[in-house]
Amino acid sequence: MNKSELIDAISKDAGITKVAAKAALESFINNVMTTLKKKDGKVSLVGFGTFSVAERAARQGINPATKKPIKIAAKKVAKFKAGADLSNAVSGAKKK
Repeated sequence: MNKSELIDAISKDAGITKVAAKAALESFINNVMTTLKKKDGKVSLVGFGTFSVAERAARQGINPATKKPIKIAAKKVAKFKAGADLSNAVSGAKKK
């Protein structure tokens, strides 16, 4: 499913226009990004999952073209940990 298909699905499920669904989705995305940019930013949606930021340490890598070692800089990366309801839905487990 891509973004426009998701907007169509939200519009249909919520009984709202595609314009309103697009605005809601973009607001959600922007709020998650804004929160994750803050120090210790985290967005938890109970049952669905948690968006957070993790520090990835600097490390040695290998350039696949030349096979020579390269330094890979430390950086922050976005993480998502699925919640119980999402995990159960994907695995096909029955909800208690």
